[in-house]
Amino acid sequence: MNLPDTDKPRFRPRPWDALVSPQDVELWIEEHNQAMQELISPKETGAGIRFSLAVGGAITMQTAADAVILDVEPDAEWVAPLIIAATGAEQPKGQIWILPADRLVQLILGLSSLVESTILVTGHNFGARARMAWR
Repeated sequence: MNLPDTDKPRFRPRPWDALVSPQDVELWIEEHNQAMQELISPKETGAGIRFSLAVGGAITMQTAADAVILDVEPDAEWVAPLIIAATGAEQPKGQIWILPADRLVQLILGLSSLVESTILVTGHNFGARARMAWR
């Protein structure tokens, strides 16, 4: 049975290929930035990338010029020590992490071997704390 276009998912998960060097990560970042610019309207909020982790759980990430915002879902809390080790960040009290933008490459390299797939998202609620970081 064919679904009407309105019932088809807007974005589809993409299998993850492990990134092994900072150059691999830089290329991945460029490709995803281009895809987001082409596929997501500037009027849409909560745009980001959801990383489904192979062992379980998910992390949704949004980037800005000065910050990387992570929503580490409760079933992915096990990855907190890796985020801390890769970025030097302190663990927040909740599930929203605010990292300096210059830690993005280290973060992606650290997570790379744990990711199963990614998908673009819109309308994700990154919380009031994330909005405050942008000001």
